[in-house]
Amino acid sequence: MKHTLKCLLSLSMLALPLSAQALLASCTVAATGITFPAYVSPGGGNADATGNSAVTCSGLGLLVNYTITLSAGNGTFASRSLVFATVNILSYNMFTDTGRTTIWGDGSAGTSTVSDSYLLSLGNTTRNYTVYGRVPGGQNKRAGTYTDTVTMTITF
Repeated sequence: MKHTLKCLLSLSMLALPLSAQALLASCTVAATGITFPAYVSPGGGNADATGNSAVTCSGLGLLVNYTITLSAGNGTFASRSLVFATVNILSYNMFTDTGRTTIWGDGSAGTSTVSDSYLLSLGNTTRNYTVYGRVPGGQNKRAGTYTDTVTMTITF
């Protein structure tokens, strides 16, 4: 009887939907923000920089899948806003690609998300996702430290 019970348990584990299998994995996220170089105003060119999101999962033989989204922060997905002293706004955006053509957002308003799916092996598996940032040139703005807070959400 015990042998039969073990076989049924094994079969039920294989029949779990993907989302339930992901719950059996343990995942952590670490993000590095984007720090843009000094911006020349007016007349300067684009200021480009990168950040990183590292997703580390552990488990054995489990299929993990997730989607990474970014909020609009202070602005909109079309034009995110770095803000200084509440009233000074410097436009920028974040992208999924090195050419900085695909806006990383939540999948709405023409934005894209980043998704991944893989089978976990023994030990930890870390996947890194680069966030490409750009402050477009030609903005005439007051000198100061401009900031924004963007929320990264990872849905398993």
